[in-house]
Amino acid sequence: MAVVDRRRQIVEAAEKSFALFGYKATTMDHVAKIANVAKGTIYTFFANKEELFDEILRSVIIEMKKITEQEVQDDRPFFENLYQSMDKLLEFRREHELLVKLFQEVRDFGTPQAREGLEKIELAILDYLERQIDRAAKHGEIREFDPKVIAFVLVKLYIALTSDWNKIHEPLSKEQIREFSQIFLSGGLSKT
Repeated sequence: MAVVDRRRQIVEAAEKSFALFGYKATTMDHVAKIANVAKGTIYTFFANKEELFDEILRSVIIEMKKITEQEVQDDRPFFENLYQSMDKLLEFRREHELLVKLFQEVRDFGTPQAREGLEKIELAILDYLERQIDRAAKHGEIREFDPKVIAFVLVKLYIALTSDWNKIHEPLSKEQIREFSQIFLSGGLSKT
């Protein structure tokens, strides 16, 4: 088996292990067993569990960026691109087994590494949104505000309406989330 294949095999096994057991309970022994390699083989590619975890987070972030890039179309208005992208990102976040496990681990145990991993993912989303907001402002589609602040508010609003709301109320449909987001945002950001 080629070196690249072994590395990929280890990363895939680690992602399965983190998704099954969480960050805290995953050991290099688990990863080695799932990958069907000797534990020492893992250390030829990764110095420790943290480095392996970071590699997986990088690939998740790359996957999320691809998803959003597929959704954005230059001929569509900013808000339509925004809603499509946020829907896909939040759907990905809800359905991706590793992310689901990390959210559960942070909620149940407060594992710092899991929290840091989720923060890296949120920062990647914020960075993406900030660039989209900046582009829309430069094209005159929205008013110019601090894109960092607007990106932060957008993410928190979407999380509040798609996740936090569901803890105490009947879940909102995508259409309702879009409608409420539009009420809260477009009136304040829209130039018209």
